[in-house]
Amino acid sequence: MSVRVTLNCQIKPKQLEVLLPFLEKNLPKVRGFNGCMNVTVYFDKDSSEMLLEEEWRSIEYHQTYIKHIDNNGILGDLAAFLASAPVIKYLQKAEI
Repeated sequence: MSVRVTLNCQIKPKQLEVLLPFLEKNLPKVRGFNGCMNVTVYFDKDSSEMLLEEEWRSIEYHQTYIKHIDNNGILGDLAAFLASAPVIKYLQKAEI
């Protein structure tokens, strides 16, 4: 069963326009990473908030990806656009 991962990110003031090209360059790499099934990005421009909604085969696949981007510097590059660390949640689909 897959897992839904949400990352709520507060973007630094005046960084959205700079962040967009970074995302356009790097999102194909996320989507192509082993275990990633889907990534959707949402913005609330009024509050400078970004929501990354991702679907991964498992929490372990996502955590492997996070380690990978930490090791290659992409995580640090992303963090430079953010006012604080993202709030990450792992959600399992309820079979109700």
